[in-house]
Amino acid sequence: MRDPATGAGITGLAAVSVLGRGAQAQLAGGLTGAAAFAPVRRFDVDRRRVKDAATLSDAGSLADELADVVREACEAAGLTPAQRAATPLLLAVHGHPAAGRVSEEDGQAPTATRFAAELAQRTGLGGAAKVYTCACVSASTAVADAAALMRLGRAERVVVAAGYLVEPDQFALFDAGRALATDGAARPFSAGRGGLLLGDAVSAVVLEAGVRDAVAEVVGWGRAGDAYHTVRPDPEGGGLARAIAAALRRAGVGPDEIGYVNANASGAEGDSAEAAALHLALGPAVARVPVSSTKSVHGHALEGSGLLELIITALAVHAGKLPVNAGYLGADPDCALDLIVGAPRQAESPYALSLNAAFGGANTALLVRAAEGTGGTGGAP
Repeated sequence: MRDPATGAGITGLAAVSVLGRGAQAQLAGGLTGAAAFAPVRRFDVDRRRVKDAATLSDAGSLADELADVVREACEAAGLTPAQRAATPLLLAVHGHPAAGRVSEEDGQAPTATRFAAELAQRTGLGGAAKVYTCACVSASTAVADAAALMRLGRAERVVVAAGYLVEPDQFALFDAGRALATDGAARPFSAGRGGLLLGDAVSAVVLEAGVRDAVAEVVGWGRAGDAYHTVRPDPEGGGLARAIAAALRRAGVGPDEIGYVNANASGAEGDSAEAAALHLALGPAVARVPVSSTKSVHGHALEGSGLLELIITALAVHAGKLPVNAGYLGADPDCALDLIVGAPRQAESPYALSLNAAFGGANTALLVRAAEGTGGTGGAP
């Protein structure tokens, strides 16, 4: 029913977040379950209701951090200069990624499109094919597009990069909207959860068609809108459930084959809608599918979230170890899921879902399969 050659192999990956520099540091942080939130020092938060986020102490500019992870991912994939020059870049960033930076040539702050083109030029890639500024599904949408291009035979490989560094404008908006947790912790799916906390995430992956020697493969993807409310998800989870169903259908995988879900849940009220979506999409199988949200340790990185979470998910099924749902205080009857609390678990299936949702009712699901012979397939981690 499924063709192993149709997956988009993840052959190179790189990431930086508060959990550390390097892709493996992201998985290690997720497995410890130690949240990394602390008072913000990058800008003044004295007038803010909430003071905490998950920020790097040594972050450079977003442009420099993105260039570093793109180069690292390309090196990890073993791409030659000629291969890089023939590879397009799909970039997920905020709509004004270089706010405050003025070009010496024309005195203007670069648009997201120009920012992406400059990044492609700096890293030797064959131009920026597309820029994604669709909030918290930006990166996952870019990955879905890359996988679709390869399945259709329109690209041999694609580099996807995404980045967000916590900055004063978005921090102020989320704080004014009372979306941030006041107790310094993000508590996905937990009773007593009080909101999300922001975090840094800059990452890149190289996706290649028909490659067997990969960390993992993106074998399915789905996108759906629920058009329920400007900022609130459909409480019945209809849109996200349709995205999950589409990802499974595209890969020819059944709900009973899913071995892990890295959820979108951020510790906000809407986590219950995601729980409803999982019940709707997976049916009775949901009772035995381990679930966690790594936002509980690295925070919500907006446009950068989806790619960081995909990297952690891919590495988790590759290693056969599943991250912890940190910050958990107790069961919420509206979030009846098999949550991974206290300690990481062993993976029992090569398949995992990475889910994201955004304001406006946008939902994405990426289905990942561990490479043959790795932890999630019963081989040695």
